Amino acid sequence: MQKLQLYINQNIDQDLTPVYVRVDLFKDESVSMTQTIQNVKDIAKIFTEFTQTFSLPASKVNNKIFRHYNRFHIEGTFDARRKRKAKIELNNIPFKTGFVKLEGVETKNNNAHTYKITFFGNTVNLKDVLGDDELGNLSGLSSLDTDYTYADIKTKIEATLSSNNLCVPLITHTQQLLYDSAASNAQIGNLYYNSGASYTANGLNWKELKYAIRLQAIIDAIESQYSAIEFSNDFFNNTSVTEFYDLWMWLHRKKGNVEPETQLSLVFVTATPLGITSGSSSYFSASNNTFVYSTMPSTHTLDSNLLTINPTTGATYSIRVIRNGSVYSELSNVTGLQTMFNSITLPTGSYSIEIASIAGVTFNALNISWEWSVSVTEDDEIPGGSSGFTIAFKNSSSFTTSTTIPFNISAQIPKMKIIDFLTNIFKMFNLTAYVNVENKIVVQKLDDYYNASSITHNIDDYVDSTKGTVDVALPFKEIDFSYTGLGTFLAKQYEQLNNSKWGALDYSDDTSFDGPQNQYKVNVGFEHLQYQNLIDLTTSAVKDIQWGWSADDNKQSYIGNPLIFYAIEVNNGTDIALRNDSGTITSVDDYIIPSNSLSTNPSTSKININFNAEINEYNAENSNASAFTTTLFENNYKTYIQSVFNNKKRLTKAEAYLPLKILYNLKLNDKISLNNNTYRINSIKTELITGKSSLELLNIV
Repeated sequence: MQKLQLYINQNIDQDLTPVYVRVDLFKDESVSMTQTIQNVKDIAKIFTEFTQTFSLPASKVNNKIFRHYNRFHIEGTFDARRKRKAKIELNNIPFKTGFVKLEGVETKNNNAHTYKITFFGNTVNLKDVLGDDELGNLSGLSSLDTDYTYADIKTKIEATLSSNNLCVPLITHTQQLLYDSAASNAQIGNLYYNSGASYTANGLNWKELKYAIRLQAIIDAIESQYSAIEFSNDFFNNTSVTEFYDLWMWLHRKKGNVEPETQLSLVFVTATPLGITSGSSSYFSASNNTFVYSTMPSTHTLDSNLLTINPTTGATYSIRVIRNGSVYSELSNVTGLQTMFNSITLPTGSYSIEIASIAGVTFNALNISWEWSVSVTEDDEIPGGSSGFTIAFKNSSSFTTSTTIPFNISAQIPKMKIIDFLTNIFKMFNLTAYVNVENKIVVQKLDDYYNASSITHNIDDYVDSTKGTVDVALPFKEIDFSYTGLGTFLAKQYEQLNNSKWGALDYSDDTSFDGPQNQYKVNVGFEHLQYQNLIDLTTSAVKDIQWGWSADDNKQSYIGNPLIFYAIEVNNGTDIALRNDSGTITSVDDYIIPSNSLSTNPSTSKININFNAEINEYNAENSNASAFTTTLFENNYKTYIQSVFNNKKRLTKAEAYLPLKILYNLKLNDKISLNNNTYRINSIKTELITGKSSLELLNIV
């Protein structure tokens, strides 16, 4: 028998240094802990250590810890909605750290009798810390905020990827692109560049493009915002792991154009210069484009005021009236002549006018006018005995709004929970995670995790040889690996032509065996585009231009799931025509193409983010088109999955009384030796007090 001790953190703030208090246990309570990191029955799930729910007595110590949880009227009651840090010791030696969740209280005679709790391992903490927070909640992304202008987009098309976390790939949200050197086919969307007059209709409208962010920058923002999360540099935080570090996410939150009314924050500019152009009064003044209306004596009454704003063009604009530094009144998305505050009495204060428009609206001198009328019952100010006065504030020279539009990353990043983002990355690369002694979350590929341990524990002397089972290891007929997001035009077209999903793989060693008939699905919740390498429609010459089209099978703008891709620089490539707001086309020969492969050359890298070995879009016309064989399945799942489907694979179940020297040191990537055979651990369930362990073992073949 072993002595079990459980300690629970009493510090409500889990980020502070834990203050552990030992809880009282029932003497005869059975506490079982299950450990598994990759289970053959659920291969896409990240597991953690957990105990079955067990009971604690409602002793004085435990009542103090759980603050008489059954008495809900008590102020400062225990918060069972959140897990508490905890640790387990066996025979006074540290065994496991993790978290405890209070499940409930059993009562007798209206008093607490038993507390029900569950212990979880450390990696479960990711869900608790992140909750339902979305990628848009990552405040650290604001350091990458930029402007959305033709000049900025052009700069990021030509960006050097190694020194940037933002780029602009050749992915259009609506327009279909082509390349045709014939002057007779000059049109918007034709990337062929020629300075001749016959080709001025060509060009890619810059507003078809959006920024993309490096996935590692998202990981950086997660670690920065959540102090409890720090990843190791085994897979994340490592520039040499290019299969992840070179992945990007397209900042495409809403379909179609990036419009300021829905996706961007307009830049409001204070109307300048704004001064007194008629009338005078010591109670009105103007300075630095702000005018001040001060408190007047009781002999003065503000009768009316009228703000008139008249632009020179019919473009859409928005108006904000600022009083004492805050928005007092506003009109949004208006056109033409506008009036505000007609005969409305306004409070005293400092006023200014701010105007914004994506089109750059101009207001001629005197076209922004604010007239105030005041009546005076006892003339102690106005010469000649006037009964009142009017004072006007107007712009004395022309004023034009700013056309610079800020592109805020948090507002543009696709709508996705942070935990879902991480989960889908884990599914793609078959990652596993655990917390090390430094409280870092170690993230590794499953194969790397298993290969990291060379330790084998021989348990022959501890196994109950009187009973045991050897079962079929194969729990599925086949495994379906695919992306959820396959709704774009080219991906749909591929599916219709090939009767299979783009980039997907249905894995089964032998469809004729008699075994489990159910199918297991590994679905990654990202969008997966099929890209297109452009060909000159006149000369049939293959160009070094690859592009993505975010349109549905009706060729309409498409939102889909968050899109991730590899970004590849093309330097001194084919000239492409980029079109600005005035219709002028500019030649660009450095640009970034989206890709499903890490490189366009298989001799450089065969890595790609398809599950199946597909013909590479960029090399579709070349003899090495199918050479990109290092797929997500081949590189991350094949070793484990093929071993599961192997005819010699067995799931062996055994019971053993493992000594503490093994329990303390056993890691889930260690091997087990039993009857001269070597196994990996599928799962192990241990009665912590008796030391009895139920093991599920997969033989290594």
